Amino acid sequence: MKLITFTVPCYNSAAYMDRCIETLLPAGEDAEIILVDDGSKDDTGKIADAYAEKYPTMVRVIHQENGGHGEGVNQGIRNASGLYFKVVDSDDWLDGDALQKVMEKLREFAKMPEPVDLLMCNYVYEHTVDNTHHTVSYKGILPQDRVFGWDEIGKFPPSQNILMHTVIYRTEVLRQSGLELPKHTFYVDNIFVYQPLPLCERLYYMNLDLYRYFIGREDQSVNESVMVKRVDQQVRITKIMIDAVDLYALPERQKKLRAYMFNYLSMMMAISSVFLTMDGSEEAFAKKVELWQYLKNHDERVYQKCKHSVAGACNLPGTLGHKLTLWGYHVAQKIFKFN
Repeated sequence: MKLITFTVPCYNSAAYMDRCIETLLPAGEDAEIILVDDGSKDDTGKIADAYAEKYPTMVRVIHQENGGHGEGVNQGIRNASGLYFKVVDSDDWLDGDALQKVMEKLREFAKMPEPVDLLMCNYVYEHTVDNTHHTVSYKGILPQDRVFGWDEIGKFPPSQNILMHTVIYRTEVLRQSGLELPKHTFYVDNIFVYQPLPLCERLYYMNLDLYRYFIGREDQSVNESVMVKRVDQQVRITKIMIDAVDLYALPERQKKLRAYMFNYLSMMMAISSVFLTMDGSEEAFAKKVELWQYLKNHDERVYQKCKHSVAGACNLPGTLGHKLTLWGYHVAQKIFKFN
């Protein structure tokens, strides 16, 4: 068994995937790198095969018909031989020094009688438009350099949620959670970091800037105009998350986790509401009403809490309410620089 599996979903990634892969190779023979060629139409598949030929004990390639980012992650989970599992997108990369420290820590975990379920590190937004960097750190929110449980976590500000870039899950946790990401759907990373959390009992945080998140390409899924066009997919992901975990069934020892997961779900409701408002069509407003009704039908308690949270503030009625919603979104965008 390998210590960790890095899964890199690749679609038409020939122009930039080398940088990503080259930052993973220094993890050495304890690591497995699964490159998933998602029906690419450029040289992605050839580049992936060349790495597998050059590093046969580290690199594996899966060629599949186009299934989207989620199916790339699913393939990684299905085929992973690593004790731990991390997704690295093909246009992102890992910091070399931080990676070596993480690998050392994972070796310690592998020797423990009770394994750590989830390792978290910081990540860095790499903005191409203005060439700036923004680090998302969990210092002061999570205990550092020791095993802890959900009862010891602090409060997460809206700008510091646990994202896919943050997490290294124990592979078996992902499998036990029943995680199966939908095909041909963007924003599946939200399900990836949300659904398995209740199964994570033993947590660990290293205050290292491990993941470098590249942001700024015009075709990127988090580009604002792209998000408006794909708002139906955002709504689909939000509904899957509503159904994925019964928040009020979580045990008392996970009450802080429940609060965190509620805030995350509230954020997803807010994002869906904002981009449906931004669309501006009658159809979009009808979809917004339907989404809120979907939440209400699922759990009245969660619905009421969302209604009185930031999500509710993004669902204000009337023309003035819509203008206030969009104004608030753009203010947050400038402060937090999330796209």
